[in-house]
Amino acid sequence: MKKFLLGLFTGLVFAGLGAVVLFFAAVRLGENRPVISDGSTLVMRLDGDLPEKAPVQFPVPIPFVNSKPTLTVQEIWTALKRAASDNRVKAVVLNMGQVDAGWAKMNELRDDILSFKKSGKPVYAFLRSPRLREYYVACAADRVYAAPEDMIDVKGVRAELMFFKNTLDKLGVQMQVIHMGKYKDAGDMFTQTSVTPETRESLGSVIDGIYGTTVTALATSRKRSPEEIKAIFDEGPYTAKQAKAKGLIDELRYEDQVYGELQGQLKQKELKKASFSNYVRSLEPETDAKKRIALVVGSGTIVRGSGDDAMGTDEGFTSGAFIRMLHNVANDSTISGVILRVDSPGGDAFASDEMLREVRLLKDKKPMIISFSDYAASGGYYIAMSGDPIVSYPNTLTGSIGVVYAKPNLKGLYDKLGITKDYLTRGKNAAIDSDYGPMPAEARTKLESGMQEFYSQFVTVVSQGENALTMMLNHWLRGGFGSARMRSREDWSMNLVGSMPPSQRFERKPGSALMKRFGSCHIRRSERCWSNY
Repeated sequence: MKKFLLGLFTGLVFAGLGAVVLFFAAVRLGENRPVISDGSTLVMRLDGDLPEKAPVQFPVPIPFVNSKPTLTVQEIWTALKRAASDNRVKAVVLNMGQVDAGWAKMNELRDDILSFKKSGKPVYAFLRSPRLREYYVACAADRVYAAPEDMIDVKGVRAELMFFKNTLDKLGVQMQVIHMGKYKDAGDMFTQTSVTPETRESLGSVIDGIYGTTVTALATSRKRSPEEIKAIFDEGPYTAKQAKAKGLIDELRYEDQVYGELQGQLKQKELKKASFSNYVRSLEPETDAKKRIALVVGSGTIVRGSGDDAMGTDEGFTSGAFIRMLHNVANDSTISGVILRVDSPGGDAFASDEMLREVRLLKDKKPMIISFSDYAASGGYYIAMSGDPIVSYPNTLTGSIGVVYAKPNLKGLYDKLGITKDYLTRGKNAAIDSDYGPMPAEARTKLESGMQEFYSQFVTVVSQGENALTMMLNHWLRGGFGSARMRSREDWSMNLVGSMPPSQRFERKPGSALMKRFGSCHIRRSERCWSNY
């Protein structure tokens, strides 16, 4: 009887919770679009993550989970493009803290603001303890402000690497790492005590690219020479007052004072502020869209498995879920083209190969363009080698074509702890991955032959996908990484387009195979034609 009552009570509890979830979900689905008043100023607050896709929103308000909506890269581009021609919108205020995004996304955000400014509508930027990357974006605005007692952390660019070999030596741990590709440096943190010449070459080129981009952009925005900007970097960081004296910001103002100045410029009795998130939600579908484009996002580390979130999470995106998503796109007759957005540093080699096969199968059914975000390296680069056009930002980190294997030898640590191991084997290489001793020479040779096979396949795939057979001994094909700007200079097939959205690439290729397959349609980003898979 007690078990029956307990089961009944438990069932009622879960039924009640289900009803609550359904109620809040219905309420959320039934929410009306926010109303944007005439004469509105859009306030874009950026602080923390700038994701490629929106995080999961729970239908029930949960403390510490549903804190605030997060703007995505696509939403910012779409909203700024629409706002430029929206008569209700009179200005934009960029309220910027420290943004957790790479330099490629910052490239796009800056170019989005510059494009909006062509409408003639003012853009004000209010900075809160900015670093160089936030300041780089803010300088695209008409006027840049900071609070009087703030800090402006503008001092150049730095890359910092950490090495653990000495610590592992003290613990009695030896990492055995095998590289295929001269520049493939994954694992060096365990086997080296400082930067190798190869890594210094690759990383130095990345730093040079970012440094050059920021110097040029700041010199243009602040009407200074590149030499003056470099001198400003050398003397940083700055207090807000010092930054004002150097001409890095226009005025020292608190946030409410910034809005007051904008109100005066707009000649309004009261500034009509609207949050950027509400403006995104308020947008109606564009009625002249005739075709739908699928935006397929691969974000995070590539892992093997099924998983639930095909587009990826902070932990990574799985091959099984990603492949299922590609199948859905391929079989959806309402989808006329695909943009594959890659933001991945790589991961599992086998999973990457499975994904590439599905990308190629999808390409055979629908025209595709590939867009690189902050990262498209190693496996993240591999899955894009379908032979389709690639668009990227100048400071996307890409390349790193190679294979690496690492095995810990814990024998020294076991000895320190008084632990011993014994084992029986049947088979010459049965203990090849044992952590109780170094790898025998014959076993190492066996592993290297297999890794060379994977590496040769990687090089072949990249050469075919890039149409770059003459580049077989290139820096990239030996494991090197760098910015997309470098790859473009080397005459590979990547196109540096700044923030020009991949959807516009469909529009701007008249006579191309893509346009022939699409006919004369024009592709625009909207809820009606833009499907997030």
